[in-house]
Amino acid sequence: MSPHCARTQPSSYLPRFCTMPASFPLRIGTAGWSLMLRDAPSFPSEGSHLQRYAQVFNAAEINSSFHRPHRRSTYERWAASVPDDFHFAAKLPRLITHDLALRGARKPFATFLGEAGGLGRKLAALLVQLPPKLVFECRTAAAFFKMLRGEFPRDIVCEPRHVSWFGDGAEEAFAAHKVSRVAADPVRKGATFIPGGTRDIAYFRLHGSPRMYYSSYTDECLAALAAQLQAAEAKRRWCIFDNTASGVAIGNALTLQRLLQDR
Repeated sequence: MSPHCARTQPSSYLPRFCTMPASFPLRIGTAGWSLMLRDAPSFPSEGSHLQRYAQVFNAAEINSSFHRPHRRSTYERWAASVPDDFHFAAKLPRLITHDLALRGARKPFATFLGEAGGLGRKLAALLVQLPPKLVFECRTAAAFFKMLRGEFPRDIVCEPRHVSWFGDGAEEAFAAHKVSRVAADPVRKGATFIPGGTRDIAYFRLHGSPRMYYSSYTDECLAALAAQLQAAEAKRRWCIFDNTASGVAIGNALTLQRLLQDR
């Protein structure tokens, strides 16, 4: 991926009700599940946004958990709104990743997991997004990931945003605790658009480029992404579009889904 792949207009949309088969080995979705009026032809007309979204996509990322807590009953309602094969990834609260900088996080993590646990088995992954100024420190990272892994047996993915997290020491810490380093676009200086850490899961996050959270991706860029996703050897593969501020994430995800189905 590169800034040259970006544009400001949304990509083409799928025909109505073109869904991803439950057995498809990729999880494709967006950060959140809000549907704009222009998305309507691609989704069922009845039900909540999440119910309609989950008839077309097989995954979603919960970003709102980063900003504020949700009641366990809210997570339970979300879980009941989607098919059995639908998976969620939930983002850890900023209290843990930004305010505490991964230190002394056991109690707030237990609180978060008690809430998000309302998703049951549909909570398939936890997302740890780190602040840009957080430098890798081996002892802190190892203790934090050990704590997470002791409480959560499913996938854990981490999106670091400081170059120090792309060195050998961080790679060893990720692998030792079966944590996957996210492949994120735009690619930061010193980083790569290749997942790291454990090889069990490859998790891609597309924030929009060149304008983060706003820019759409060209069909050519999405075709290159489809090829990369297919070539990934991980047992579980996710691709989440986070360019939601201008409403183009849904269109990009639909186009990627079509490209993968065509392949």
